[in-house]
Amino acid sequence: MVFEEKGIYTVHEFTLAVKSILTSGRFNDVWIRGEISNFTNHNSGHRYFTLKDKSSSLQCVMFKWYGKNLRFEPEHGMKVLVMGDLDVYEQRGIYQLKVRDIRPDGIGELYKAFEQLKNKLAMEGLFSPEHKKPLPKFPKKIGIATSPTGAVLHDIMTVIKRRYPANLLFIPTIVQGEYAAESIARSIGLLNKTDADVIILGRGGGSIEDLWAFNEEIVALAVFNSRIPIISAVGHETDYTITDFVADVRAPTPSAAAEIAVPDRAELANHINRLGERLIENKRRSIKDVMVHISELKAGVEPRLFLERLADYMQFTDELTQRQSLNIQRLLEVKRSLLNAHAGKLDAVSPLGTLLRGYSITLKLPEETHVRSIGDVEKKDELSIIVNDGKIKCKVNDKEVCTWK
Repeated sequence: MVFEEKGIYTVHEFTLAVKSILTSGRFNDVWIRGEISNFTNHNSGHRYFTLKDKSSSLQCVMFKWYGKNLRFEPEHGMKVLVMGDLDVYEQRGIYQLKVRDIRPDGIGELYKAFEQLKNKLAMEGLFSPEHKKPLPKFPKKIGIATSPTGAVLHDIMTVIKRRYPANLLFIPTIVQGEYAAESIARSIGLLNKTDADVIILGRGGGSIEDLWAFNEEIVALAVFNSRIPIISAVGHETDYTITDFVADVRAPTPSAAAEIAVPDRAELANHINRLGERLIENKRRSIKDVMVHISELKAGVEPRLFLERLADYMQFTDELTQRQSLNIQRLLEVKRSLLNAHAGKLDAVSPLGTLLRGYSITLKLPEETHVRSIGDVEKKDELSIIVNDGKIKCKVNDKEVCTWK
């Protein structure tokens, strides 16, 4: 009964009582500096880690619906600033911090976060040259996303006015601070709904913390998804941000971005003048060549020169005719000699030559078949004997086998 008078809690009741005290609101939205230890990125998407300093440690949990907006991936040993609400994990009876935001603490950690995001976007192809869009040579309208205060807007307008007056469409943009990344992405989206030909995204120089909005993934994706080519002009010449790598062109300064965006009208005028002078010189040279050709043609049809040239052509024609005649005669002589040689060979074996030497040819009538043997004829067969100067008709009275074989 004593315990009842004092009040006895169950473990769960006591835990809830402590939780009601700790979560009353006093420790909500609290910022804590420390070093990450025992970091675990669970398959569920929740992140569990211990935040510690030299003297104490604090259990922390970051649920995935908060962690999806992180600008970097926490690591063991990283010095950070965390923001969240104090809570009690009832199952184990321990207090913990429900983290809603994590930010790198110090320049070194910012550079580490910068390299993490840079490597991630490079692996996803956001820096690839094939995704870079060409800038228009003669833009009619230029979109500008920068702060309405400061020298950036004035510098860009001054350079464009001096070089190549074009229509400017300015979207006031927050370029530093907690809401800068969302403002930059929003400005890019608004300019993509206009008829701007190119976008200049710029701000002046500053520390890495000042320029950090241009290292946010939301800005990098907005630049990458822009249908209008973007010139990044963030910071001084030595400053590099994630936006510089994703943009279609990186300019060292806002003034240089304006020079890149538009041509120089003085240079254009000089170029046009040079082209005009070259065109005039080419036409003069062409006219001179035509005049020389006309003079040559005119000289060619002058009567005296025409007759001289005609006489030369006629003499040349006579020479060609004579040369062709000699060539034909030589060819005929060669062919005639060749014909005589072949004719001599034919005469040597010709039957007519045999008749001239006193021989004859005997044919059996009426078929006029050659008689080569006494077996080819019989008594009373009619024969025709061909001699040198005619034919002899006769009949076979007898035949006798030769005895000289």
